[in-house]
Amino acid sequence: MSKYKIQKSPFAVPTTDGKLIEEHWGNSTGNSNVSIARMVAPAGWSEPHQTPEFDEFTYIISGKKQFEIDGETVVLRKGESIWVQKGARVRYSNPFEEECEYMSLCLPAFSLDLVHREER
Repeated sequence: MSKYKIQKSPFAVPTTDGKLIEEHWGNSTGNSNVSIARMVAPAGWSEPHQTPEFDEFTYIISGKKQFEIDGETVVLRKGESIWVQKGARVRYSNPFEEECEYMSLCLPAFSLDLVHREER
């Protein structure tokens, strides 16, 4: 029995805001302890504030992404990464003119039950 798995067909998470989410590992593959996803946020994209019960690590591949973390605004650019600890009130957005491609890793895995998104 092999002690590795190669992901060739990530799960395309359905969205209604134009954001591309390809979950390579996570709840969609039976891995509740971690999720790893490639995402593309279109220009002008944003989502509501949330207070997740998981740590989230983000690495920017191209473009820029804005983070509002406990009232502080941080902008990451290509080649930069951030760790947002669980329990932080955070809002992710791309208020810029170009799309942003990035990788996200959540510990434990992202789930709607753990994200605690606020109403807009």
